[in-house]
Amino acid sequence: MEFTTEEIDIGTQTPTVLLNSTDASELGVHPLDRIWIRHGDRVITGIVEITDELVHSGVLGVTQPLGHITGDVEVSIAPRPDSVAYLTKKLNDIELEMNEIDAIVRDINQDRLNDVELSAFVSGVYANGLSREEMMCLTTCMVNVGETIEWGGGSIVDKHSIGGVAGNRVTPIVVPIVAAAGLTIPKTSSRAVTSAAGTADTMEVFCDVEFSVKEIKAIVDETNGCMVWGGAVNLSPVDDKIIRAETPLSLDPPGQVIASVLSKKKSAGATHVVIDIPYGEGAKVESLPEAREMAEDFSRVGKNLGLKIDCAITRGEQPIGRGIGPVLEARDVLSVLEGAGPRNLRVKSERLAQVLLDAAGVDKTAADLIETGQADSKFREIISTQNGDPDISLESLDPGTYDSRIPANQNGVVTHIDNRQVNELARRAGAPKDLQAGVSLHCRVGDELQSGDDLFTIYAEKEEKLEQALLFVDDEKPVRVLPPNEALIEQM
Repeated sequence: MEFTTEEIDIGTQTPTVLLNSTDASELGVHPLDRIWIRHGDRVITGIVEITDELVHSGVLGVTQPLGHITGDVEVSIAPRPDSVAYLTKKLNDIELEMNEIDAIVRDINQDRLNDVELSAFVSGVYANGLSREEMMCLTTCMVNVGETIEWGGGSIVDKHSIGGVAGNRVTPIVVPIVAAAGLTIPKTSSRAVTSAAGTADTMEVFCDVEFSVKEIKAIVDETNGCMVWGGAVNLSPVDDKIIRAETPLSLDPPGQVIASVLSKKKSAGATHVVIDIPYGEGAKVESLPEAREMAEDFSRVGKNLGLKIDCAITRGEQPIGRGIGPVLEARDVLSVLEGAGPRNLRVKSERLAQVLLDAAGVDKTAADLIETGQADSKFREIISTQNGDPDISLESLDPGTYDSRIPANQNGVVTHIDNRQVNELARRAGAPKDLQAGVSLHCRVGDELQSGDDLFTIYAEKEEKLEQALLFVDDEKPVRVLPPNEALIEQM
């Protein structure tokens, strides 16, 4: 059938086309079926939605991902991809072969799977897991369909945390330490999905984070390192699409985490990678045995890709820094680089950086690179090259003007600070979109407090968001304070 195209913006990221119900019936298609669109000498796949309100008969509505299709086109039913059958296998807990995983990855990359099918793949992986062989295959296939960066030899080091811990802003400290030691560390990072800030959100307080591959290489050539948003480059694009399906379901299966992280690192040209695996109550990994198992999987899959992987299993039962939210985390970062800052954040950053220095055979210590100011100088050099102000100071990093201090309501001991609830509280206050919003912690687990002592301060850029955050505090208890005798029992 022939149609005239009309671009219609419905805010979708999938290649959706809109058909009038009369045309859909004549063509023989249903919602989420696929059609082939012949446009000049190209054949493009679209995923069908049916509406009589947005398109008339004879019109093919094309959404933004297909906005390049204009004029008259010929449309026919497209067959269901073979990979759909492989998704069913995974849902039935049948191990997939390399060719089957390759077909799934290529169809995801080409947007041949609809949202329901992509969610089915994510659900199958979550419910049934991935074998180590499947992890290796998935990671390799994800690398193969994306762009890669070549650095021309030598050690290229990188660092990644699996997440789940609030205030864990070690990357902007590790990168300048390692770069100051003379190693190359091109760090691509994510924005927040469910947390109060991703590394890219925090770095955006200091400088630009969106660059092309060519621009990234120029920054790294000049400074040895960078801290940029990975979403601006086409490294392992299938990973980004899978994450888009995981987010509404709040799913983050371990096997997919490993494929996600290592495909990005391989695509970025890394040779040596340190993986931070926090564990503890409220972290993504709850127990030490689980953390050790994940570390083993990271090492095996990394070796298959030709990567040297060192896993650091760290404590993650409470936030690392004091600040939760872009500006507050930026303050912690700058303070540590200047030789002060939250002790836990500084110690963890130094240890992770030292792993990379040792792995690459560099005879320098991370602590000395901070103490001598070399890491701070390198950080300012990098943010200058990324169009930021190298003279930025702590005094210029003000949190939101609306604030509220939350006190302890009894004498006692801090027994738990919930990572998820602290992140959610900061998000209710406006983070990460509102850079100055967030939470500043005034205590740590084990601290003895008197009734009325400050637990934390909430900051917001808008008064109504502060009110929303305070309602959350009324319903939840991000910081748990128990009388000494009850705290002792809980710790036994």
